[in-house]
Amino acid sequence: MTGRKEETLTNVTLLGNQGTEYAFSYNPSVLETFDNQHPNRDYFVKFNCPEFTTLCPKTHQPDFATIYISYIPDVKMVESKSLKLYLFSFRNHGDFHEDSVNTIMNDLIQLMDPRYIEVWGKFTPRGGISIDPYCNYGKKETRFEEMANYRLMNHDMYPETITNR
Repeated sequence: MTGRKEETLTNVTLLGNQGTEYAFSYNPSVLETFDNQHPNRDYFVKFNCPEFTTLCPKTHQPDFATIYISYIPDVKMVESKSLKLYLFSFRNHGDFHEDSVNTIMNDLIQLMDPRYIEVWGKFTPRGGISIDPYCNYGKKETRFEEMANYRLMNHDMYPETITNR
């Protein structure tokens, strides 16, 4: 089996870069992609970000969450270090929980045009209540659109034990 040739990673500039600069405001331009080496196969790629932070747009108090991103790639995939830096850019960004997860999903759809994607934010309680928004998308006029509808209608019917709160 042969490995990926470096020339196929010309769009990946952050991985291995020791001079990484962190954006302190929302910055989707930091996201990078690389080619899916298995576009003939459907498979999930999952990311868990247990240290996501954003600000309440009204009180400017910090909100903390674990962000779960799962997607089925088509031609392009998101590079993980750029995703980490992108999620970090929400640190001083003011958005409600629901807006944050939808913004993340919208930016990743625009970046990669995946077959399917879902983003789930599990926010720690503030004021005695937690908010766990979930959104998903399946490419229009494909079986993934039907999959998205099914997963949305059946989402969280059997919630797992929450251990990050």
